[in-house]
Amino acid sequence: MPNYIVNNRTQSTGEHEVHTTDCKYFPKIKYYTDLGWHNSCGPAKVAAKKVYANSDGCATCCPDCHTR
Repeated sequence: MPNYIVNNRTQSTGEHEVHTTDCKYFPKIKYYTDLGWHNSCGPAKVAAKKVYANSDGCATCCPDCHTR
């Protein structure tokens, strides 16, 4: 079960990306909010939307939740 985070910095398209902590695009500096351990990106994205309404999954580590 992966640990998920949401990036506190917005993407150029305006959303905050949800990543697993082992993603190659994981923000190395503490510019993220920990979302905890989830079975899949779906519940992690729901948790991220409670922090940032405009959240989306990373195309690399969360392709099932990537919509933009």
